[in-house]
Amino acid sequence: MATDAEHRAAPEDALEAAAPFSEAERAAIYRVIHARRDVRDEFLAGDVPRDVILRILDAAHHAPSVGFMQPWNFILVRDAEKRRAVYAAFERACAAEEEALAPERRAHYRSLKLQGILKAPLNICVTCDRARSGATGLGRTQQPDTDILSTACAVQNLWLAARAEGVGVGWVSIMRDEDLRQILDIPKEIAIVAYLCVGYVAQAYAAPELEVRRWASRLPLEELIFEESWGKRGSLHNSALNIDET
Repeated sequence: MATDAEHRAAPEDALEAAAPFSEAERAAIYRVIHARRDVRDEFLAGDVPRDVILRILDAAHHAPSVGFMQPWNFILVRDAEKRRAVYAAFERACAAEEEALAPERRAHYRSLKLQGILKAPLNICVTCDRARSGATGLGRTQQPDTDILSTACAVQNLWLAARAEGVGVGWVSIMRDEDLRQILDIPKEIAIVAYLCVGYVAQAYAAPELEVRRWASRLPLEELIFEESWGKRGSLHNSALNIDET
């Protein structure tokens, strides 16, 4: 059995240089981040090749996870009947959400394209196995939802990798968990984190679609930054931030 000292010691070859990436590499990373879009209606009919799907899922699998718990699973959904059932669940939830809106916003809401369930050639349901790392797991004792947050990081990795591959992703959140559980046979102890529509796209919006369609606009970054404590403005407040999002 290893001693405490042996547990603490890292192999000599476990570390490597952590130099900054080159300017071109950094530019590529920021370009992918700023060019990522929530795709709804721009999907093409062709399938995404297996090797591309595996690269995208491998990127998701390399997301950070608290305590290295890696709580995610990925359900690939191609079956037309299952996707029609998911679409029907979306339609029911969409009608309920519309009813909850102020009357003056309902027509605008109906005009939005909020999913690509049937148009995208692939759907992916991302789940979180909350028992994978034990009752608590390293880092969850005081913050029990870090497994859910870690799975959200996997979704972001998947999304960015897909964008780099020319593959669009749309997150469909207007669905009830119980409907997805029944359609995809997901056990009750498994948390559903994201339902994604995935496929190649020929075009994408230059800015977020909901911003283009005047549903919402991006908040100024400087208004979201506090320093040292909540609500305290500092040197970055009212700074002129010039970030290219094209």
